[in-house]
Amino acid sequence: MRRPLPDLTIAVARCFIAIATAIYLFDLWQQTRVHWTNGALRPFGDDFINYWSGAYLFWHGRAAEIYDAAAFHVFQQGIAGAPIQNYHYSYPPVLLLLTAPLAIVPYVPGLALWLVSGWYAFYRALRLATPGKGALLLALATPAVFINAIGGQNGTWTAALFGFGLGLIEKRPLLAGGLLSLLIYKPQIGLLIPVALIAGRHWRAFITAVVTTAALVAVSLASSGVDIWADYLRNLSALRQIVLEDGTGVWHRFVSVFVAARRAGAPVDVAYAIQAFTGIVALIAVALVWWRQETPLGIKSAVLLTATCMATPYLQDYDLVFGALVVVWLWHAPVAASARALPIAVGLLLILPLVAASLGHLTGLALGPLFILPIFVIAVWMGLQRNVTSAPVMV
Repeated sequence: MRRPLPDLTIAVARCFIAIATAIYLFDLWQQTRVHWTNGALRPFGDDFINYWSGAYLFWHGRAAEIYDAAAFHVFQQGIAGAPIQNYHYSYPPVLLLLTAPLAIVPYVPGLALWLVSGWYAFYRALRLATPGKGALLLALATPAVFINAIGGQNGTWTAALFGFGLGLIEKRPLLAGGLLSLLIYKPQIGLLIPVALIAGRHWRAFITAVVTTAALVAVSLASSGVDIWADYLRNLSALRQIVLEDGTGVWHRFVSVFVAARRAGAPVDVAYAIQAFTGIVALIAVALVWWRQETPLGIKSAVLLTATCMATPYLQDYDLVFGALVVVWLWHAPVAASARALPIAVGLLLILPLVAASLGHLTGLALGPLFILPIFVIAVWMGLQRNVTSAPVMV
């Protein structure tokens, strides 16, 4: 089923690209006021300083400093050349292997390499999902891409791994499994991948993912030792309390059910219970939809990603770059959906990263799940329809 984009949508997207580019360049310029900072504790490239610092320290045999908050902060201030706020490396040590090439590139060109290559990988994943001219416009105009660039974050890389991993799962299952295994660098995002692969009987992809994951961990242990993993796990417990459960200073960027419950006044244990219930519902939805062989792969993939949003307690606005994949998979799915409900749900998902932080500050609440729930419900409904043709749809 082909669903062409309205002319007004295309015009708005083009305007957004121009405005977002200007804002981003101005934001970068602001971060050079005092050496490589904005003079208010924010470094050039924002969170990218974590990825480059981790890669550099790992490459130069100083991995022990990465999970040492004080030593890591001193090193990062040396990069920025001025005081900056505390940044922490919250990722498992396997990411140090995946980002090691950054260590041979100076910091500022490294930021450009990180963002441009991540965006291009994301764009190619979109091209796989929707071969046509619309992929380029969507890759540039997706609001989460702008938020990801502002924060120097990894959302485009996550989306690319999901896009290629899920898109190739039928034609090249071994490659797909290997790509999906790389999401171990962000384990909270890959919670439901094993459920989907097992329910869908994608055994070759599943076994490849397991073996590749084990190999990555083994190489990490061999190159960095057991101590760094112990440091990571120890820090993870502290960060869970500071960043997730308390959330002071960062909660407004979260769009998860857990943080929504916490901001609504729920105690920690109640918030976890609510998150667990939502996660179980999401898990069942993924299992049911992926079990059905007649359901098109695009719809299955959209259910997996939207269910992941409902299941993980740790989800931020920049993670939603993969929402663009959900949009194209559902927009062109060979299943009839409400002509009103689908465009509204798509719009809510795409706009969420742009408004999440502002709404959080304005209301004191985390309203992200309200933006995600409609597209999740529609995706599951489409995935459970009977008499579905799985013929591929082109833009």
